Amino acid sequence: MLRTEHARPAPTGAPAEQAPTAPPVAPSQSRRPWWRRGRWELLLLVYAAYDGSRLLASNNLVQAQQHGQDLLSAERALHLSPELWLNRAFTTHSWLGVPADFAYATLHYAVTGAVLFWLWRFRRAAYAHARNWLLVTTTLGLAGFVAFPTAPPRLLDGSAGFVDVLAQHASIGWWSGGGGVPKGLAEMTNDYAAMPSLHVGWALWCGLLLWRYSRNRVLRALGLLYPAAIAVVVVGTANHYLLDCVAGVAVTALGLWATGLIARLGTWITARRAADYS
Repeated sequence: MLRTEHARPAPTGAPAEQAPTAPPVAPSQSRRPWWRRGRWELLLLVYAAYDGSRLLASNNLVQAQQHGQDLLSAERALHLSPELWLNRAFTTHSWLGVPADFAYATLHYAVTGAVLFWLWRFRRAAYAHARNWLLVTTTLGLAGFVAFPTAPPRLLDGSAGFVDVLAQHASIGWWSGGGGVPKGLAEMTNDYAAMPSLHVGWALWCGLLLWRYSRNRVLRALGLLYPAAIAVVVVGTANHYLLDCVAGVAVTALGLWATGLIARLGTWITARRAADYS
């Protein structure tokens, strides 16, 4: 007679069969430093290139002044040359010139950084696209500085009739002369970076993002006014020509288009790689 063998239970204390070990989990993105989560190091790199573009641009003052005169001639041919009368208004009336000095020396960096941080903190879904847009726009601006070094109106010869408004009020500010840079740092800046105006380009970037993502009506209205106000400031203080401002708008628009194109190209490459591995 056959004996049926029953499976015996495992002895008490015997180790149970272990489940397969799960693969190690990648560190959570939330544990990365805040500056790495936002890729702020890229922004710092572009900012350093922007301020250090003097090393790349031509130091030929005669050539830079000629480019500035060429812009003025083109504007006069189009009957669009507000630089001189606006500069005289800022020079004559300190209640216009002094606030414009502080606006020129401060808002370009302060407002841009504040809007970028606000997007990263409160509009995270829009942050990456906005950051890349700023990076591309600034890179296009740097290319313009190198390809077409242009002396601003304040650096043209005296016959042009322009007055450096920031130098006029240097005793009440932290800058040593024109350009709005702190004392002792003038040698680190590019004096021939008038074309295009990234002051206007960055202001337009800020304004459009505030209009698009802010829920506060006052902030949205200020976002629309901000680029126009900065354009008046940079022209009135003799730091840019009108055509510089137009070029600043153009590189910002081109930067937006290029950012979308790069994003679509990245999505396509990712999809192709996924298809290859499937």
